[in-house]
Amino acid sequence: MKIFTSAQIHELDKYTIDHEPIKSIDLMERAAIQLTDSIVAEWDKDMKVVVFAGPGNNGGDALAVARMLAVRGYNVSTWLFNTSGRLSDDCKKNRDRLKDVKQAASFVVVTEEFDPPTLDAQTLVVDGLFGSGLNKPLTGGFASLVKYVNTSPAKVVSIDIPSGLMTESNEYNVKSNIMKADVTLTLQQPKLSFLFPENQQFIGHVEVLDIGISQEGIDKTDAQFYILEKSDITPCLKRRDPFAHKGSMGHALLVAGSRGMAGAAMLAAKACLRTGVGKVTVHTPACNTLPLQIGVPEVVLDVDSDTNVVSEAVDTDCFKAMGIGPGLGTNENTAIAVIGQMRRAQCPIVVDADALNILAAHKAWLQQIPVGAILTPHIGEFDRLEGVSTDSYERLSKAMLLAERQHAYIVLKGHYTAIITPGGRVLFSPTGNPGMATAGSGDVLTGIITALLARGYTQGEACAIGTYLHGLAGDIAARSLGEESLIASDIINSLPMAFKELSNE
Repeated sequence: MKIFTSAQIHELDKYTIDHEPIKSIDLMERAAIQLTDSIVAEWDKDMKVVVFAGPGNNGGDALAVARMLAVRGYNVSTWLFNTSGRLSDDCKKNRDRLKDVKQAASFVVVTEEFDPPTLDAQTLVVDGLFGSGLNKPLTGGFASLVKYVNTSPAKVVSIDIPSGLMTESNEYNVKSNIMKADVTLTLQQPKLSFLFPENQQFIGHVEVLDIGISQEGIDKTDAQFYILEKSDITPCLKRRDPFAHKGSMGHALLVAGSRGMAGAAMLAAKACLRTGVGKVTVHTPACNTLPLQIGVPEVVLDVDSDTNVVSEAVDTDCFKAMGIGPGLGTNENTAIAVIGQMRRAQCPIVVDADALNILAAHKAWLQQIPVGAILTPHIGEFDRLEGVSTDSYERLSKAMLLAERQHAYIVLKGHYTAIITPGGRVLFSPTGNPGMATAGSGDVLTGIITALLARGYTQGEACAIGTYLHGLAGDIAARSLGEESLIASDIINSLPMAFKELSNE
C-alpha cells in the first residue's frame, strides 16, 4: 500500500475530479457519507454532537457530516470558524447546505470572539478544523480550542487527521496544540505520521475509509513510502524443489554469543533453521559449546580460540550468508574480530546487536562494511550510530541518508518496522505486537533474515519477507498465548504456522 505525502494527496484529489470525472463538491459529499456512516456505527443518538469546522476543505467535510447527522436525528451543534473571512469554495457550499437543514440544533459562524460550548462525557466532538494540508503549528484561538477539547471528557472523532498534526514531519510542532482524537477517520489511505509512536496519543483508533479516489491515479503516482501487505510477500516465497537437499538450501554462518549470552546465539540459530536454511554454523566462544550442542543439536559449531568471547574472524567462502552480532559483547578483541569479519565477508551479511554497538563506538569503521549489508538496529542502537533524534521522522530521515551513504539496507525496528533501501524507498511492516517487546526478539529476526539470504533471496526480499514473517509469527503466538506471556522462543515456534499462512496452505 502506498503512503502519499500531503502534496500528493492534493494532486490525487485533483486527478480524481478531472478523470472520473466528478465535481469536487460531489467528491466531498461521497467522503462525508463514509464519515457519517462510521460515526453512526460507533455512537448512537444519545450522544450530543458538537462539530468544529475550519475554513478549508476539512471544514467542508465536517459541515457535510453535521448536515447528514442532523438529518439522521442526531442532536448536532456546529461552529464554523471563519476568522480570516476566507472559506474554500466547497466549504461555502456546505455552509449554505447546512443552513437549509431544519433538524440542525444550532449553527454558529465564528468570526471574532468564541464562547465555547460545554463538553461533557456525553458529547461527541467532530474535529474538522484542519486537515492534511497543514504545514505549521496551530496558534492563537485554534490552539486554545484544541487545548479546551483535550482537557474535556468528550469523545473526539477527527476527520482525516487530528487538527494540528502534520502529515509527515512534526519535528517542530507544538504537541500541546494537537487534537487528541479517540478515533481518526482517515480518507483513502493512512498518513505517514500515523506510523510513528509519539503520534499514537493523538490519532487513537484509526479507520481508513475508501472514498473512491481514482485507482488509476494511485497506480500512476510514485511513492517513497509503503506499507507491506500479504499480497506483496506471498508471490516472493520460493517453493522447495522436490529434489532439494541441505546443500542446495543454503549454508548460513552466525557469529554470536559470549559468556553468559549463549541464549542469543541459540535463538538466532533456531530461527535460522526454522526459516528453512539447509545448514547453520555458529562461530562462538568455547564457553557456549555445551549449551549450543544440547539446545540446538542441528547446528554445526565453529569454536573460537577464546573461552569467553569471540576474538577471531573466520573464512566465509563456504557460506551463502552471515549474521553477526547477537550476544557478542563489546570487548575490544571482539570489536577487532567483528570489523575483520565484516571486511573479509564474501557473502551477504546481517549486522545486529553488539556488532552495531561496536560500529557506534568506532564510527570510522562504518565505511568498511560491505556494500549491500543489512543493518537491523532498534531505536537505541540507531541513535548510538547516528545521534539522538527529536522524533521518529528525523530518525527515519537519518536512516534514509545512512542507507544511501553506505549503500546498505536499514531495518529500523519498532511497532511499524521500517525497511529502508539504498535507493531511498521505505517499506513499513504492519505485522507484530507489543508482546514481542521481549529479550531475544531481535536475535530471532537476525536468524530469519540470515536464513533467507542463505536460501538465495535478495537483500530487499530478505528484509521484507523476514520482517513481515517475524511479526506474523509473533501475532500467531499472541493469539494463543496472549501478549503478556510471549517470549522470543514462542516466535520461533510459530514460524511454521506463519509460513503456512503466507503460502496459503
